[in-house]
Amino acid sequence: MTEADAFAKSTDEQARQTVEAAVRTQLSKALGGVRGTVESAVPTIAFTLSWLITHDLRLSVGLGVGSAVLLLVVRLAQRSTVQFVLNSLFGIGIAAFFALRTGKAEDAFLPGILYNAGYAAAMIFSIVVRWPVVGFIIGSVTGDPTAWRSNPAVVRLCSRLTWLLVLPCLLRVVVQYPLYLAGMVGWLGTAKIALGWPLQVASFGAMIWLLARGRTPLEQPAAPADGEPGARPAPGD
Repeated sequence: MTEADAFAKSTDEQARQTVEAAVRTQLSKALGGVRGTVESAVPTIAFTLSWLITHDLRLSVGLGVGSAVLLLVVRLAQRSTVQFVLNSLFGIGIAAFFALRTGKAEDAFLPGILYNAGYAAAMIFSIVVRWPVVGFIIGSVTGDPTAWRSNPAVVRLCSRLTWLLVLPCLLRVVVQYPLYLAGMVGWLGTAKIALGWPLQVASFGAMIWLLARGRTPLEQPAAPADGEPGARPAPGD
């Protein structure tokens, strides 16, 4: 086994020791690092700036989609993961479809507003029924997608973490939907950028702070057998 393999194995074993470590590990993968975060914002920036300068919808859409394609080409040339660029390309593609279909620049932002509203509703529902979305991150680490629900401490932690994912989505809808109704494209683009990756990073930062405070075991400690230290006496003993 090489040193790199040994380090990877050691890191993986540490990530499995506590819920907090497991979630931190998975969140770092989900963010895609600084590069993945920036790549998700570039198409929106290109579209918004072009619209503010030219008020040419087709040109603005072309620059937004073109910037995403260019980022994809760079990723392919470097033979690095294209997951985050593809997500960005898909998003700007849907936005372009909506805007070009109606001829209104503000409609480019409607899919994002609807997505955040639906995402927030789904996550709140998962918390209410005590199947918080973040819990499935634990399942992806342990290999059992539902075992985490047997540990009340894990369920509570995952509910709190899921709320931290809900709040940015709700804030985006509350701020952007009135701007959409007013047709304020410039402010919509500004709000989308400001409430995009900066808010997401802040949300993940809050999650990491919460995770750093606790050490919730991934597995429930086994109940001590009768006669072992710590065993509770049976009723009537």
